[in-house]
Amino acid sequence: MKNVDDLIESAADLTQRGLSKGEIADELNVSRETASWLIERGSVQETTPGTTAQVGGPHDIHVDWSALGRDSRRLSYAGAAMADLLTKEGEEVDLTIGIEKAGTPLATTIARELNTDLSAYNPRKHQWEEGDIEELEGSFSRNFATIRDRDCYIVDDIITSGTTMTEAIEAVRAEGGTPVACVVLADKQGVEELDGVPVFSLLQVIRVGNNA
Repeated sequence: MKNVDDLIESAADLTQRGLSKGEIADELNVSRETASWLIERGSVQETTPGTTAQVGGPHDIHVDWSALGRDSRRLSYAGAAMADLLTKEGEEVDLTIGIEKAGTPLATTIARELNTDLSAYNPRKHQWEEGDIEELEGSFSRNFATIRDRDCYIVDDIITSGTTMTEAIEAVRAEGGTPVACVVLADKQGVEELDGVPVFSLLQVIRVGNNA
Protein backbone atom coordinates (compact mmCIF):
# COMPACT_ATOMS: atom_id res chain seq x y z
CA MET A 1 0.00 0.00 0.00
CA LYS A 2 1.40 3.31 -1.07
CA ASN A 3 -0.89 5.96 0.43
CA VAL A 4 -3.85 6.64 2.68
CA ASP A 5 -6.33 6.16 -0.17
CA ASP A 6 -5.05 2.59 -0.59
CA LEU A 7 -5.65 1.98 3.10
CA ILE A 8 -9.16 3.42 2.87
CA GLU A 9 -9.93 1.14 -0.07
CA SER A 10 -8.61 -1.87 1.84
CA ALA A 11 -10.64 -0.92 4.95
CA ALA A 12 -13.79 -0.65 2.81
CA ASP A 13 -13.12 -4.07 1.26
CA LEU A 14 -12.56 -5.67 4.66
CA THR A 15 -15.76 -4.05 5.97
CA GLN A 16 -17.74 -5.52 3.08
CA ARG A 17 -16.25 -8.92 3.92
CA GLY A 18 -17.75 -8.65 7.41
CA LEU A 19 -14.64 -8.04 9.53
CA SER A 20 -15.04 -6.10 12.77
CA LYS A 21 -13.25 -2.79 13.24
CA GLY A 22 -10.82 -4.51 15.57
CA GLU A 23 -10.06 -7.17 12.95
CA ILE A 24 -9.56 -4.47 10.31
CA ALA A 25 -7.11 -2.68 12.61
CA ASP A 26 -5.27 -5.99 12.97
CA GLU A 27 -5.22 -6.67 9.23
CA LEU A 28 -3.94 -3.18 8.36
CA ASN A 29 -1.53 -2.94 11.32
CA VAL A 30 -3.03 0.31 12.59
CA SER A 31 -4.71 1.38 15.81
CA ARG A 32 -8.45 0.90 16.34
CA GLU A 33 -8.90 4.67 16.14
CA THR A 34 -7.13 4.74 12.77
CA ALA A 35 -9.21 1.81 11.52
CA SER A 36 -12.42 3.63 12.50
CA TRP A 37 -11.23 6.76 10.69
CA LEU A 38 -10.34 4.81 7.54
CA ILE A 39 -13.76 3.15 7.49
CA GLU A 40 -15.53 6.47 7.98
CA ARG A 41 -13.48 8.09 5.20
CA GLY A 42 -14.41 5.19 2.93
CA SER A 43 -18.09 5.90 3.56
CA VAL A 44 -17.52 9.58 2.74
CA GLN A 45 -15.81 8.70 -0.54
CA GLU A 46 -18.69 6.41 -1.50
CA THR A 47 -21.19 9.24 -1.08
CA THR A 48 -18.87 11.95 -2.44
CA PRO A 49 -16.73 10.48 -5.24
CA GLY A 50 -13.38 12.21 -5.76
CA THR A 51 -12.97 13.13 -2.12
CA THR A 52 -9.39 12.65 -0.96
CA ALA A 53 -8.32 11.64 2.53
CA GLN A 54 -4.79 12.98 2.72
CA VAL A 55 -5.56 15.60 5.40
CA GLY A 56 -6.25 14.93 9.06
CA GLY A 57 -6.83 11.61 10.73
CA PRO A 58 -5.14 9.96 13.71
CA HIS A 59 -1.36 10.02 14.09
CA ASP A 60 -0.30 6.52 13.15
CA ILE A 61 2.22 4.56 11.11
CA HIS A 62 1.17 1.80 8.74
CA VAL A 63 3.61 -1.13 8.52
CA ASP A 64 3.19 -3.33 5.45
CA TRP A 65 5.09 -6.60 5.88
CA SER A 66 3.21 -8.53 3.18
CA ALA A 67 6.47 -9.12 1.27
CA LEU A 68 7.38 -11.45 4.15
CA GLY A 69 3.93 -12.81 4.81
CA ARG A 70 3.17 -13.99 1.31
CA ASP A 71 6.32 -16.09 0.99
CA SER A 72 6.85 -19.02 3.38
CA ARG A 73 10.62 -18.98 2.97
CA ARG A 74 10.92 -15.28 3.78
CA LEU A 75 8.55 -15.76 6.71
CA SER A 76 10.71 -18.56 8.08
CA TYR A 77 13.80 -16.33 7.84
CA ALA A 78 12.00 -13.58 9.76
CA GLY A 79 10.86 -16.12 12.35
CA ALA A 80 14.41 -17.40 12.74
CA ALA A 81 15.67 -13.85 13.36
CA MET A 82 12.92 -13.26 15.93
CA ALA A 83 13.75 -16.59 17.61
CA ASP A 84 17.38 -15.50 17.83
CA LEU A 85 16.29 -12.44 19.83
CA LEU A 86 14.71 -14.77 22.41
CA THR A 87 17.46 -17.34 22.84
CA LYS A 88 18.99 -15.76 25.95
CA GLU A 89 15.65 -15.15 27.68
CA GLY A 90 14.62 -17.99 29.97
CA GLU A 91 16.01 -21.48 30.44
CA GLU A 92 12.83 -23.54 30.80
CA VAL A 93 10.60 -22.01 28.10
CA ASP A 94 8.70 -24.76 26.32
CA LEU A 95 5.76 -22.86 24.82
CA THR A 96 5.44 -20.16 22.15
CA ILE A 97 2.14 -18.27 21.93
CA GLY A 98 1.05 -16.49 18.76
CA ILE A 99 -1.45 -13.64 18.96
CA GLU A 100 -3.99 -14.22 16.19
CA LYS A 101 -4.14 -13.61 13.37
CA ALA A 102 -0.76 -12.46 12.08
CA GLY A 103 1.23 -13.48 15.15
CA THR A 104 0.37 -17.16 14.79
CA PRO A 105 2.35 -17.99 11.60
CA LEU A 106 5.32 -16.12 13.06
CA ALA A 107 4.97 -18.03 16.32
CA THR A 108 4.86 -21.29 14.37
CA THR A 109 8.25 -20.62 12.79
CA ILE A 110 9.69 -19.45 16.12
CA ALA A 111 8.39 -22.55 17.92
CA ARG A 112 10.06 -24.72 15.32
CA GLU A 113 13.35 -22.84 15.69
CA LEU A 114 13.29 -23.04 19.49
CA ASN A 115 11.76 -26.52 19.72
CA THR A 116 8.77 -25.47 21.83
CA ASP A 117 5.08 -26.30 21.80
CA LEU A 118 2.67 -23.85 20.16
CA SER A 119 -0.39 -22.00 21.42
CA ALA A 120 -2.65 -19.33 19.90
CA TYR A 121 -4.44 -16.41 21.56
CA ASN A 122 -7.45 -14.65 20.05
CA PRO A 123 -7.47 -11.07 21.44
CA ARG A 124 -10.60 -9.21 22.43
CA LYS A 125 -10.05 -6.58 19.72
CA HIS A 126 -11.24 -9.06 17.08
CA GLN A 127 -14.74 -8.70 18.55
CA TRP A 128 -14.57 -4.92 18.88
CA GLU A 129 -16.82 -2.60 16.90
CA GLU A 130 -17.67 0.30 19.19
CA GLY A 131 -17.75 1.05 22.90
CA ASP A 132 -15.60 -0.22 25.75
CA ILE A 133 -13.27 -2.99 24.61
CA GLU A 134 -12.69 -3.97 28.25
CA GLU A 135 -16.16 -5.50 28.29
CA LEU A 136 -14.99 -8.15 25.78
CA GLU A 137 -12.86 -11.24 26.41
CA GLY A 138 -10.01 -12.90 24.55
CA SER A 139 -9.44 -16.64 24.47
CA PHE A 140 -6.85 -19.35 23.87
CA SER A 141 -7.55 -21.82 21.08
CA ARG A 142 -8.28 -25.35 22.30
CA ASN A 143 -6.64 -26.74 19.17
CA PHE A 144 -3.19 -25.82 20.49
CA ALA A 145 -1.12 -26.41 23.62
CA THR A 146 -2.37 -25.43 27.07
CA ILE A 147 -0.79 -22.66 29.14
CA ARG A 148 -0.88 -23.68 32.80
CA ASP A 149 2.41 -23.96 34.73
CA ARG A 150 4.53 -23.23 31.65
CA ASP A 151 7.10 -20.56 30.81
CA CYS A 152 6.07 -18.85 27.58
CA TYR A 153 7.16 -16.58 24.76
CA ILE A 154 4.48 -14.31 23.27
CA VAL A 155 4.64 -13.39 19.56
CA ASP A 156 2.84 -10.79 17.45
CA ASP A 157 3.60 -8.96 14.23
CA ILE A 158 3.25 -5.29 15.29
CA ILE A 159 3.05 -3.33 18.53
CA THR A 160 0.89 -0.28 17.85
CA SER A 161 -0.08 0.84 21.35
CA GLY A 162 0.95 -2.18 23.43
CA THR A 163 -2.64 -2.86 24.52
CA THR A 164 -3.01 -6.24 22.81
CA MET A 165 0.36 -7.51 23.98
CA THR A 166 -0.38 -6.42 27.55
CA GLU A 167 -3.73 -8.18 27.32
CA ALA A 168 -2.00 -11.39 26.17
CA ILE A 169 0.49 -11.17 29.05
CA GLU A 170 -2.38 -10.84 31.53
CA ALA A 171 -4.26 -13.72 29.89
CA VAL A 172 -1.23 -16.01 30.14
CA ARG A 173 -0.85 -15.23 33.83
CA ALA A 174 -4.58 -15.79 34.40
CA GLU A 175 -4.15 -19.28 32.92
CA GLY A 176 -1.27 -20.04 35.28
CA GLY A 177 1.54 -19.49 32.78
CA THR A 178 4.62 -17.29 33.08
CA PRO A 179 5.39 -14.86 30.23
CA VAL A 180 9.18 -14.75 29.90
CA ALA A 181 9.53 -12.46 26.86
CA CYS A 182 7.62 -10.96 23.94
CA VAL A 183 8.80 -10.50 20.37
CA VAL A 184 7.39 -8.67 17.33
CA LEU A 185 8.45 -7.80 13.83
CA ALA A 186 8.02 -4.06 14.36
CA ASP A 187 7.35 -1.88 17.38
CA LYS A 188 5.75 1.53 16.78
CA GLN A 189 6.21 2.63 20.40
CA GLY A 190 9.82 1.73 21.12
CA VAL A 191 8.93 -0.16 24.30
CA GLU A 192 11.49 -2.27 26.14
CA GLU A 193 9.04 -3.98 28.49
CA LEU A 194 5.32 -4.34 29.11
CA ASP A 195 3.88 -5.28 32.49
CA GLY A 196 7.31 -6.40 33.63
CA VAL A 197 8.00 -8.60 30.58
CA PRO A 198 10.87 -7.70 28.19
CA VAL A 199 9.87 -6.90 24.61
CA PHE A 200 12.11 -7.51 21.59
CA SER A 201 11.57 -6.36 18.01
CA LEU A 202 13.38 -6.68 14.71
CA LEU A 203 12.46 -3.07 13.89
CA GLN A 204 11.47 -0.04 15.91
CA VAL A 205 9.46 2.51 13.95
CA ILE A 206 9.46 5.85 15.76
CA ARG A 207 7.91 9.04 14.41
CA VAL A 208 9.96 12.20 14.99
CA GLY A 209 8.04 15.47 15.08
CA ASN A 210 4.45 16.07 13.97
CA ASN A 211 2.81 15.60 10.61
CA ALA A 212 1.82 18.78 8.87
